[in-house]
Amino acid sequence: MTREVRNEIMSVQIKVYSSNSMHGVLDELAPAFERVSGNKLSVSYDLPQVMLKRIEDGQPVDLVIMAKSAIDALEKQAKIVAGSPRILARFGIGICVRSGTPKPDIGSVELLKRALLNARSIAHTSEGASGVHFSSVVERLGIADQVRAKAVTRPGGLIAELVVSGEAEMAVQQMPELLSVPGIELVGPLPQEFQVTTTSAAAIAARAKQPEAARALMEFLLAPASAPVFRAKGLEPAGGN
Repeated sequence: MTREVRNEIMSVQIKVYSSNSMHGVLDELAPAFERVSGNKLSVSYDLPQVMLKRIEDGQPVDLVIMAKSAIDALEKQAKIVAGSPRILARFGIGICVRSGTPKPDIGSVELLKRALLNARSIAHTSEGASGVHFSSVVERLGIADQVRAKAVTRPGGLIAELVVSGEAEMAVQQMPELLSVPGIELVGPLPQEFQVTTTSAAAIAARAKQPEAARALMEFLLAPASAPVFRAKGLEPAGGN
Protein backbone atom coordinates (compact mmCIF):
# COMPACT_ATOMS: atom_id res chain seq x y z
CA MET A 1 0.00 0.00 0.00
CA THR A 2 1.42 3.37 -0.97
CA ARG A 3 1.95 6.21 1.50
CA GLU A 4 -0.59 8.31 -0.42
CA VAL A 5 -3.29 5.65 0.02
CA ARG A 6 -2.50 5.21 3.73
CA ASN A 7 -2.74 8.96 4.31
CA GLU A 8 -6.09 9.08 2.53
CA ILE A 9 -7.44 6.30 4.74
CA MET A 10 -6.17 7.92 7.93
CA SER A 11 -7.32 11.44 7.02
CA VAL A 12 -10.14 12.85 9.14
CA GLN A 13 -12.21 16.01 9.05
CA ILE A 14 -11.92 18.32 12.06
CA LYS A 15 -15.01 20.43 12.63
CA VAL A 16 -14.21 23.82 14.18
CA TYR A 17 -16.48 26.51 15.58
CA SER A 18 -14.59 29.80 15.71
CA SER A 19 -15.19 33.45 16.41
CA ASN A 20 -14.40 35.84 13.56
CA SER A 21 -11.32 37.04 15.46
CA MET A 22 -9.48 33.92 14.26
CA HIS A 23 -10.66 34.18 10.65
CA GLY A 24 -7.45 35.64 9.26
CA VAL A 25 -5.20 33.32 11.29
CA LEU A 26 -7.05 30.18 10.25
CA ASP A 27 -7.25 31.28 6.61
CA GLU A 28 -3.45 31.31 6.57
CA LEU A 29 -2.58 28.46 8.94
CA ALA A 30 -5.27 25.93 7.98
CA PRO A 31 -3.64 24.94 4.67
CA ALA A 32 -0.28 24.44 6.43
CA PHE A 33 -1.87 22.26 9.10
CA GLU A 34 -3.71 20.22 6.48
CA ARG A 35 -0.44 19.62 4.63
CA VAL A 36 1.50 18.41 7.67
CA SER A 37 -1.33 16.42 9.28
CA GLY A 38 -3.15 15.00 6.28
CA ASN A 39 -6.42 16.04 7.93
CA LYS A 40 -9.00 18.53 6.68
CA LEU A 41 -10.60 21.45 8.51
CA SER A 42 -14.23 22.48 8.32
CA VAL A 43 -14.47 25.88 10.02
CA SER A 44 -17.71 27.67 10.86
CA TYR A 45 -17.56 31.35 11.92
CA ASP A 46 -20.47 32.97 13.71
CA LEU A 47 -21.59 35.13 16.60
CA PRO A 48 -20.78 33.65 20.04
CA GLN A 49 -24.45 33.29 20.98
CA VAL A 50 -25.11 31.33 17.78
CA MET A 51 -22.20 28.96 18.39
CA LEU A 52 -23.16 28.47 22.04
CA LYS A 53 -26.71 27.56 21.01
CA ARG A 54 -25.40 25.01 18.51
CA ILE A 55 -23.18 23.42 21.14
CA GLU A 56 -26.00 23.36 23.69
CA ASP A 57 -28.20 21.69 21.06
CA GLY A 58 -25.60 18.94 20.64
CA GLN A 59 -24.50 19.78 17.11
CA PRO A 60 -21.23 17.99 16.27
CA VAL A 61 -17.99 19.94 16.69
CA ASP A 62 -14.42 18.96 17.58
CA LEU A 63 -12.65 22.20 18.48
CA VAL A 64 -14.21 25.40 19.81
CA ILE A 65 -12.39 28.76 19.59
CA MET A 66 -14.10 31.61 21.43
CA ALA A 67 -13.54 34.24 24.08
CA LYS A 68 -12.19 32.68 27.26
CA SER A 69 -15.28 33.75 29.19
CA ALA A 70 -17.46 31.68 26.84
CA ILE A 71 -15.09 28.72 27.02
CA ASP A 72 -15.19 28.90 30.83
CA ALA A 73 -18.99 28.82 30.73
CA LEU A 74 -18.95 25.77 28.44
CA GLU A 75 -16.52 23.99 30.77
CA LYS A 76 -18.86 24.55 33.72
CA GLN A 77 -21.67 23.02 31.63
CA ALA A 78 -19.46 19.99 30.77
CA LYS A 79 -19.80 20.87 27.07
CA ILE A 80 -16.02 20.72 26.56
CA VAL A 81 -13.36 18.32 27.82
CA ALA A 82 -12.34 19.33 31.33
CA GLY A 83 -8.80 20.69 31.43
CA SER A 84 -8.54 21.01 27.65
CA PRO A 85 -8.89 24.83 27.28
CA ARG A 86 -5.78 26.70 26.20
CA ILE A 87 -5.39 30.45 25.75
CA LEU A 88 -4.46 31.31 22.17
CA ALA A 89 -4.13 35.09 22.02
CA ARG A 90 -5.25 38.52 23.19
CA PHE A 91 -6.44 41.45 21.10
CA GLY A 92 -8.20 44.80 21.23
CA ILE A 93 -10.62 46.96 19.26
CA GLY A 94 -9.52 49.29 16.47
CA ILE A 95 -10.60 51.38 13.51
CA CYS A 96 -9.91 50.87 9.82
CA VAL A 97 -10.40 52.74 6.55
CA ARG A 98 -10.24 51.62 2.93
CA SER A 99 -6.74 51.19 1.55
CA GLY A 100 -5.39 54.34 -0.05
CA THR A 101 -7.69 56.76 1.81
CA PRO A 102 -6.55 59.21 4.51
CA LYS A 103 -6.14 57.77 8.00
CA PRO A 104 -7.39 60.03 10.80
CA ASP A 105 -5.41 60.47 14.00
CA ILE A 106 -7.14 58.61 16.86
CA GLY A 107 -4.21 58.65 19.26
CA SER A 108 -6.06 60.41 22.07
CA VAL A 109 -9.62 60.72 23.36
CA GLU A 110 -10.08 64.17 21.81
CA LEU A 111 -8.60 63.11 18.49
CA LEU A 112 -10.84 60.03 18.42
CA LYS A 113 -13.88 62.19 19.10
CA ARG A 114 -12.92 64.57 16.28
CA ALA A 115 -12.34 61.68 13.86
CA LEU A 116 -15.74 60.16 14.62
CA LEU A 117 -17.52 63.48 14.20
CA ASN A 118 -15.72 64.19 10.92
CA ALA A 119 -16.41 60.77 9.40
CA ARG A 120 -19.20 60.69 6.85
CA SER A 121 -20.25 57.17 7.89
CA ILE A 122 -19.12 54.62 10.48
CA ALA A 123 -19.68 50.86 10.31
CA HIS A 124 -19.97 48.66 13.39
CA THR A 125 -21.82 45.55 14.50
CA SER A 126 -25.09 45.85 16.35
CA GLU A 127 -24.87 42.57 18.28
CA GLY A 128 -21.16 41.73 18.36
CA ALA A 129 -19.08 42.57 21.44
CA SER A 130 -17.13 45.32 19.66
CA GLY A 131 -20.29 47.03 18.45
CA VAL A 132 -21.88 46.97 21.89
CA HIS A 133 -18.70 48.42 23.37
CA PHE A 134 -18.47 51.10 20.67
CA SER A 135 -22.01 52.23 21.51
CA SER A 136 -20.88 52.80 25.09
CA VAL A 137 -17.79 54.69 23.88
CA VAL A 138 -19.78 57.24 21.87
CA GLU A 139 -22.16 57.65 24.81
CA ARG A 140 -19.19 58.47 27.05
CA LEU A 141 -17.89 60.89 24.43
CA GLY A 142 -21.26 62.61 24.28
CA ILE A 143 -21.68 62.08 20.54
CA ALA A 144 -24.04 59.09 20.45
CA ASP A 145 -26.78 60.89 18.50
CA GLN A 146 -24.37 62.19 15.85
CA VAL A 147 -22.78 58.76 15.37
CA ARG A 148 -26.11 56.88 15.28
CA ALA A 149 -27.29 59.21 12.51
CA LYS A 150 -24.50 58.05 10.20
CA ALA A 151 -23.94 54.49 11.45
CA VAL A 152 -23.99 51.54 9.06
CA THR A 153 -24.58 48.33 11.00
CA ARG A 154 -24.87 44.58 10.67
CA PRO A 155 -25.67 42.13 13.48
CA GLY A 156 -22.20 40.56 13.18
CA GLY A 157 -19.65 39.35 10.67
CA LEU A 158 -16.65 41.13 9.18
CA ILE A 159 -17.84 44.72 9.31
CA ALA A 160 -14.82 46.08 7.40
CA GLU A 161 -16.39 44.66 4.24
CA LEU A 162 -18.67 47.72 4.32
CA VAL A 163 -15.60 49.96 4.10
CA VAL A 164 -14.19 48.07 1.13
CA SER A 165 -17.55 48.23 -0.67
CA GLY A 166 -17.76 51.98 -0.08
CA GLU A 167 -20.84 51.77 2.15
CA ALA A 168 -18.93 53.27 5.09
CA GLU A 169 -15.90 55.52 5.47
CA MET A 170 -14.52 53.78 8.55
CA ALA A 171 -15.24 50.64 10.57
CA VAL A 172 -14.87 49.81 14.25
CA GLN A 173 -14.32 46.22 15.33
CA GLN A 174 -11.85 43.90 17.00
CA MET A 175 -8.57 44.36 15.16
CA PRO A 176 -8.16 40.73 13.98
CA GLU A 177 -11.58 40.90 12.37
CA LEU A 178 -10.70 44.15 10.59
CA LEU A 179 -7.42 42.68 9.34
CA SER A 180 -9.24 39.61 7.98
CA VAL A 181 -10.68 41.79 5.19
CA PRO A 182 -8.45 42.55 2.17
CA GLY A 183 -8.46 46.15 0.97
CA ILE A 184 -8.42 47.94 4.33
CA GLU A 185 -5.76 49.74 6.34
CA LEU A 186 -5.75 49.69 10.11
CA VAL A 187 -5.82 53.20 11.52
CA GLY A 188 -4.93 51.89 14.97
CA PRO A 189 -6.36 50.73 18.28
CA LEU A 190 -8.81 52.74 20.32
CA PRO A 191 -7.14 54.96 22.93
CA GLN A 192 -6.30 53.10 26.12
CA GLU A 193 -9.11 54.89 28.00
CA PHE A 194 -11.64 53.11 25.76
CA GLN A 195 -9.78 49.90 24.99
CA VAL A 196 -11.11 46.45 25.84
CA THR A 197 -8.82 43.43 25.57
CA THR A 198 -10.34 40.06 24.68
CA THR A 199 -8.68 36.75 25.45
CA SER A 200 -9.26 34.00 22.88
CA ALA A 201 -9.13 30.36 23.94
CA ALA A 202 -9.56 26.95 22.35
CA ALA A 203 -11.01 23.77 23.82
CA ILE A 204 -11.96 20.26 22.73
CA ALA A 205 -15.70 19.64 22.60
CA ALA A 206 -17.04 17.02 24.98
CA ARG A 207 -18.77 15.21 22.10
CA ALA A 208 -15.88 15.59 19.65
CA LYS A 209 -15.64 12.81 17.08
CA GLN A 210 -11.97 13.61 16.43
CA PRO A 211 -10.55 14.71 19.82
CA GLU A 212 -6.94 13.75 19.11
CA ALA A 213 -6.92 15.50 15.74
CA ALA A 214 -8.49 18.54 17.41
CA ARG A 215 -5.76 18.50 20.05
CA ALA A 216 -3.12 18.35 17.32
CA LEU A 217 -4.67 21.40 15.65
CA MET A 218 -4.66 23.29 18.94
CA GLU A 219 -0.97 22.48 19.49
CA PHE A 220 -0.21 23.59 15.93
CA LEU A 221 -1.83 26.96 16.60
CA LEU A 222 0.13 27.32 19.84
CA ALA A 223 3.49 26.46 18.26
CA PRO A 224 6.13 29.24 18.12
CA ALA A 225 6.16 28.99 14.32
CA SER A 226 2.53 30.15 14.24
CA ALA A 227 3.15 33.27 16.36
CA PRO A 228 4.17 35.59 13.45
CA VAL A 229 0.87 34.86 11.71
CA PHE A 230 -1.08 35.76 14.85
CA ARG A 231 0.78 39.07 15.14
CA ALA A 232 0.32 39.90 11.46
CA LYS A 233 -3.41 39.38 11.90
CA GLY A 234 -3.75 41.69 14.90
CA LEU A 235 -3.48 39.19 17.77
CA GLU A 236 -0.81 38.86 20.43
CA PRO A 237 -0.11 35.11 20.83
CA ALA A 238 -0.34 33.89 24.38
CA GLY A 239 1.63 30.69 23.98
CA GLY A 240 -1.13 28.68 25.65
CA ASN A 241 -0.73 30.29 29.05
